[in-house]
Amino acid sequence: MKLFTGLILCSLVLGVHSQWFSFLGEAYEGAKDMWRAYSDMKEAGYKGADKYFHARGNYDAAQRGPGGVWAAEVISDAREDIQRVTDLFKPGDSGHGREDSEADQFANRWGRSGKDPNYFRPPGLPDKY
Repeated sequence: MKLFTGLILCSLVLGVHSQWFSFLGEAYEGAKDMWRAYSDMKEAGYKGADKYFHARGNYDAAQRGPGGVWAAEVISDAREDIQRVTDLFKPGDSGHGREDSEADQFANRWGRSGKDPNYFRPPGLPDKY
């Protein structure tokens, strides 16, 4: 009986550990997906394409699993929060007001929900992206 109880306990502990490792792996890969979308956005320098890259990064990360969804949400929220703070110190209109932040978050949620990020793709954006 003690052996059986010990085996059950060990399998539960190992199962929980493997779930954590899986979640952390998904989160790590999701963070890389977010970075790739950000890097592509900067490289493209294509006016009006930011919502597409927001949606694409979140979509790619979410495809990794729950850890990827978590990473995409944390990174997206942090970026918008940081942008709001830095906007306080920029003179004039930075172009990143409340409406833009809400539109970014809409694109973020769109991608995380598994919807096609191409909905936000602007005409003329090179196929590379």
